Amino acid sequence: MSSVYFISDIHIHDDKEKKAQIFLRFLHFLEEQRTPATLILGGDIFDLWLGAHPYFKNKFKTIVEKITKLVRSGHTIYYFEGNHDLHLKPFWQDQLGVKVYSDPEFFLFDGVVVRFEHGDQMNPEDRGYHFLRWFLRTPPLRWLILHLPSWLVSAIGNKASQMSRQYTDGLRDEDKIREFMRDHVHRVFEQRPFDVVVHGHVHLRDDYTFEQDAKKVRSFNLGSWDHDSRILRFEHGKWSWLDLT
Repeated sequence: MSSVYFISDIHIHDDKEKKAQIFLRFLHFLEEQRTPATLILGGDIFDLWLGAHPYFKNKFKTIVEKITKLVRSGHTIYYFEGNHDLHLKPFWQDQLGVKVYSDPEFFLFDGVVVRFEHGDQMNPEDRGYHFLRWFLRTPPLRWLILHLPSWLVSAIGNKASQMSRQYTDGLRDEDKIREFMRDHVHRVFEQRPFDVVVHGHVHLRDDYTFEQDAKKVRSFNLGSWDHDSRILRFEHGKWSWLDLT
């Protein structure tokens, strides 16, 4: 089977910044491979992307063009919506051919059952965020985002992005973060078993192995690109971290 790459929480502001250039170099690396790969974009790839608004398509034109080339050359790309990138289907799926998900999904890679999710639903006690998540995905909000002028959608989106970042940055207690992450993993495993779960969102890179129901299970959190640029790779039945910096 071809390689599978998992990337989350890059938070690209524009395609000229360092993180964007590292991401583009990685996409170019995939483009040069003889065997098409699978790429899972785990959400918050951009610090802000709302709907199919032309503002975002123009702002991140270089990245969009590179991903379009990858899809056309046979690479499989999945994009999971995060809390900074919403309403992606009309453009990313319908126009570019990137399969978009807004909820957890299961995959079978080389005989390994993998559950993937952005991770913003891991804490069931955060009812305020869960309501906001639902509200931002309602059809009226989707219509409004598409029809607002560029300057206004940028201003509103940047404010929402800033508030979301402040909320995520406020999760400073790493022990508590790991606790609710791992509680979540055990809870969803009981709902539907898997071999590996991969998620992002909380910006805390983690590699956790446990046994449940006589089964060995592994959990990865992809962390963020705030301090380094790492991606998770599954190749020839093995998991490894790739440092792109």
